[in-house]
Amino acid sequence: MTSVTEARRSEPRAPDPSRPARRAVDHGPWFLVLPALIPILVLSVGPLLYGILLSFTDAQSGRTEPTRWIGTLNFQDLLQDTLFWESFRIGLVWAVGVTVPQFLLALGLALLLNQDLRLRWAARALAIVPWAMPEVVVGIMWRLTYNPDAGILNETLRDLGLGGDRDWLSGLATALPAVIVVGVWAGMPQTTVALLAGLQNTPRELHEAAAVDGAGAWRRFRTVTWPALRPVALAITALNLIWNFNSFALVYVLTNGGPGGRTRLPMLFAYEEAFRYGQFGYAAAMGCVMVAVIAVLLAVFLAGRLRGGDDR
Repeated sequence: MTSVTEARRSEPRAPDPSRPARRAVDHGPWFLVLPALIPILVLSVGPLLYGILLSFTDAQSGRTEPTRWIGTLNFQDLLQDTLFWESFRIGLVWAVGVTVPQFLLALGLALLLNQDLRLRWAARALAIVPWAMPEVVVGIMWRLTYNPDAGILNETLRDLGLGGDRDWLSGLATALPAVIVVGVWAGMPQTTVALLAGLQNTPRELHEAAAVDGAGAWRRFRTVTWPALRPVALAITALNLIWNFNSFALVYVLTNGGPGGRTRLPMLFAYEEAFRYGQFGYAAAMGCVMVAVIAVLLAVFLAGRLRGGDDR
């Protein structure tokens, strides 16, 4: 009797169909992701959450009283701050004014560099030179170019008999266009590289077949090149729009937001409020508004990709 009972106990128990099956969780991938995840959490997510928390306080520099929780008072003041919304408008003009010419010029350059030309490797190397230069160096170089007395631009205009006595970065009408030109020049290389990679992934057989069918250059671009390039173009354009809207160093070196606030981007405005006037809570509220705008841009971009079926 005892041996029969022990034999029954040793038999494997049949799984109960009414209970859900338990799957073994493999924690190995998480250990592989941790080296990249921890810096993101510490250097990006943590400061972002702290900035959001700070936007609901009256944090200021140099005050002896403890920081108080004031709710949405900073955001209420921000809605009535005409200077901030003017800087926000300038930021949108800057972002669009840099992104659109940047993409068009980079597309033309990528199409040119994709051709079988002599010394193509040298042309490609020269095309990414601005990308290898720090923004501070680019800003200093272009300040020397725009110098009203000894700048290359004014010297060239004088030699051509076109005047050449204009102060490009200090004029109310020329400061923002001059800074936009620098932004287009500095940001064009990465757009060119991304588009060139998309062009090289397009099968040459499609172009050859279209040429055999009698399609011209424009028709081949419209029916073969652009459909293959469209996902890359949408992605790099969305990223450029976000990067340009968040620009700081280049404009700070060139004009420091002047003259008269004509080039004061939202990032510059928030920087001045935080580190010049010590209004950390108010500056954090500005940062939250800019993060919300970027989130909306990302949502629109992702919705467009999903609607267009680019992820398939």
